[in-house]
Amino acid sequence: MLALPAEHRPWLRDYLRLKDVQLRARREPAEGLFLAEGVEVIRRALATGHVPRSFLLSEQRAAELADVLDPDVPVFVAPAAAFERLTGVDLHRGALASVHRPRPRATADLLPGASRLVVLEDVVDHTNVGAVFRSAAALGADGVLVSPRCADPLYRRSVRVSMGAALQLPWARAASWPGDLELLRRSGFTVVALALADDAVPLGEFEAPDRVALLLGTEGDGLSRRAVAAADVVVRIPMAAGVDSLNVAAASAVAMWALGPRPAGPG
Repeated sequence: MLALPAEHRPWLRDYLRLKDVQLRARREPAEGLFLAEGVEVIRRALATGHVPRSFLLSEQRAAELADVLDPDVPVFVAPAAAFERLTGVDLHRGALASVHRPRPRATADLLPGASRLVVLEDVVDHTNVGAVFRSAAALGADGVLVSPRCADPLYRRSVRVSMGAALQLPWARAASWPGDLELLRRSGFTVVALALADDAVPLGEFEAPDRVALLLGTEGDGLSRRAVAAADVVVRIPMAAGVDSLNVAAASAVAMWALGPRPAGPG
């Protein structure tokens, strides 16, 4: 452990036992925190208005982040060996920030002005959630809705894989599932399920309407029957012989690109 005055030790509790995914996934939302890892992700968190609780940094990373560190927020500087002893993982990035979670959004908060939403049902792998957020941000989605059992978009791995997009893109956790899909429909969205089904329309043949909510399912099993039944249309990505589907993160990028609108920025 780091040699710290007793009054500072409670701050370090935020960084303990990072290997215990189940513990962290329960504890972080309950305690109103999330962890940002890496200099660029920390900068993005601060730039998008997230409020830090404390920082745990190597000397090099402390120097790199000196311009954004708040003198009123605790900063703990430690050698690499102390990082591993404290957190339980071998962190090579040398930069962690404990950050206050923003106020949770409701599904209705995502709707005004939105034309493209991504909806995730029970995607439980944090890496996949982060990858979907990164694609959604890159390809012009306006927000992401996750089902009650979906993995936490603000879990450390999700945020890291998303390259901070999970901090930037508006998202909400559905209060009713699949009931909130009806709320999208009443707001003028066409709910488009991506699934393997006999009546699925090939993605390239589907003409996207003005407002689309792209519905994606969990790894392995895909969308539940209830979710598919709640959709307006089912589409599929045509596959070459011998391959039945793509990973959900890859499929999300293909479908978002096909459904547009295309982002106008540099490629």
